[in-house]
Amino acid sequence: MPKPKRDIDAVARETLTPPATLSQTQAIARLKQASGNNLYQVELPSGKTFLAELNQKFRSTIWLKRGSYILVDASGLAERENKLGGEIVNVVGDERAWRKMAYWPAEFGAKKASYGDESDDEGPQMPPSDSEEEG
Repeated sequence: MPKPKRDIDAVARETLTPPATLSQTQAIARLKQASGNNLYQVELPSGKTFLAELNQKFRSTIWLKRGSYILVDASGLAERENKLGGEIVNVVGDERAWRKMAYWPAEFGAKKASYGDESDDEGPQMPPSDSEEEG
């Protein structure tokens, strides 16, 4: 039986509004890769990568894709002895609103810088035509 629509809407609204402050154990991270069974490889602004588990309320409700930003809490899984480094407690839905917050890491600053070379501003190019090669 699917989740009620009101539950799905409540979770979606929660991702749109950023929290006022973050606790000491929470951090913004970038999703690198899905590892299966609600586990994801995430990257902190410092460059450290670890395995994080998706919180139960987001499962089968919010779909994550590579490169999206998430809020990870490391305290939730500290008592368990396993390979997990944290739990995904929120997903950045409205990235523009989240970027305005004081706790947003400077390493995740400009969008263009995260997509590759900054010298590639012109986008895809056509090969030179025959007349350009001769002249």
